[in-house]
Amino acid sequence: MILLTGASGTIGRATLDALKASGQRFKVATRSPKKIAEGIESVKFDWDDLDTYLPAMQGVDKLFLLTPNIERQVGYVLQAVAAARRAGVKHIVRLSVMGTDADPGIILARQHHAAERELKASGIAWTMLRPTFFMQNFINYYGADPERDSQVYLPHGSGKAAWVDAVDVGQVAAKVLAGSGYEGRVFELTGPQALSTEEALKILGTELGHSYTYVDVPEATVREAMENASMPLWLVDGFMELHAMVKHGHSESLAGGVEEVLGRKPHSLQQWAKGLRQTVAST
Repeated sequence: MILLTGASGTIGRATLDALKASGQRFKVATRSPKKIAEGIESVKFDWDDLDTYLPAMQGVDKLFLLTPNIERQVGYVLQAVAAARRAGVKHIVRLSVMGTDADPGIILARQHHAAERELKASGIAWTMLRPTFFMQNFINYYGADPERDSQVYLPHGSGKAAWVDAVDVGQVAAKVLAGSGYEGRVFELTGPQALSTEEALKILGTELGHSYTYVDVPEATVREAMENASMPLWLVDGFMELHAMVKHGHSESLAGGVEEVLGRKPHSLQQWAKGLRQTVAST
């Protein structure tokens, strides 16, 4: 039995879809089991309710550990690992991020580094998945509307990133969860090429039939906008560090984790955009 946490997010949903397509038996940990789609087993679980941890993990062999992106996520990992140990979970697959080995590293990577350290010390078999920036960010967060022309405001300069398709990440997670021989391994997950934000938007626009204009905005302007939106200051700092990584070329390295696990090349931005076009056309 596989237990998925974080199944409502981009990667969690991609992992759920991949497990469902492969016929694997799994259940979803969620605060609202009644809201899960029919035919998908679910169990009550709340990161902030310790009483839900152990019951959710009873009978679970493998745990997909995807924690919320908040200050308390390392504490959540500690709690989840303790409950998993008591429940007899044999293998934990942790969604981390690329760059966790950097010293001193950025804020968000340091959190994941601490979480990885605790998991490695748990005595439970583990696998770390470290993806880079998701292609889906352009639609979900950056403001590229798949149905109309858009302007995208980001402080990325001409820096490049090796954008990865969340579907690839989900399929990697599903295969690791369903298989064996991945214990004690770290897989860094990127797309097949590094692209600047402007280059990526041109590709996306060509495939979707829209014009996406990249506006390189000052970092101070982006920071001010996030602060005015009442975003926690630590998270503002974290996101600004992420933007800076793209701007200064620290996210352009390619890695082979997707191909190593799936036995195929990772999806290109063009492939992802074509799939997105088909999805938009069918809705």
